[in-house]
Amino acid sequence: MLLVALLGCVYSGGWEYSVRRYLDGFSDAIVPDSEPAEQQVQAILDWMRRGPPRLVVSDPSALPGRDPETTLNYQQLLSVCGTATNAFLNLARSNGLSARRLLLLTPDGKAKHVVAEVLIDGHWVVADPAYRILLRDANGRLLTREDLRNPAALAEATRAVPNYPKDYTYEKFAHVRLTRLPMQGFHLRWILDKALPGWEERLDWTLLLERESFFALSSSAFAFFVLILARIFLGWYADHRLKIPRFRLRSQFLRAGTTFFRVPEIK
Repeated sequence: MLLVALLGCVYSGGWEYSVRRYLDGFSDAIVPDSEPAEQQVQAILDWMRRGPPRLVVSDPSALPGRDPETTLNYQQLLSVCGTATNAFLNLARSNGLSARRLLLLTPDGKAKHVVAEVLIDGHWVVADPAYRILLRDANGRLLTREDLRNPAALAEATRAVPNYPKDYTYEKFAHVRLTRLPMQGFHLRWILDKALPGWEERLDWTLLLERESFFALSSSAFAFFVLILARIFLGWYADHRLKIPRFRLRSQFLRAGTTFFRVPEIK
């Protein structure tokens, strides 16, 4: 199991490295590094709105929605809020911006829309990648999710977007959707809110939830760490409690190598 976890770390590390290289090249082509954060965000949204034609498939549901190379290259995925936000977040993070997803929830905890929050001038302002907009008031001030709880502010920010759904409101939201787990998420949100208030804000969940390669790397690294600790504990227990000799793989390899390469003595 330890060897499998190590191989998983190596494979997923190479996967994550290749994805980062791809995103770095992609973002360099469309996002000006020297511009302020607001202009960088606007450049990404402008590319999503007016970029070159993307690929089209007959069954977009078969595409991996958390693979950046896929979400950036298929027109249908750039038109759906979840995968459009995935594409936006990966480009923004690749360019050094602090960005995270924000789920707008119904009263019973189901996701009705997905947007992004970007840290600009010390405030987490809202961008809607599906509609290619940064939400602003009439004076051009960027709005936060707290500002958008006001229906009048939301209506003003989206007035230029044709047919913007009226139910995309900000009364209830989350960064992590635990209700997708069985049994209503095992009541994990209630437990975490009680044990670790503000846990969604304290930890950066974006890459873990939005990029398959990073999730695979994190999972395999965690498994490797746990198995290393288990191996150390079991070795200590065998040596100090059970008092039994252990099969030491390294010693056996050394003995085998010595036997194989040593010229036998002839008497």
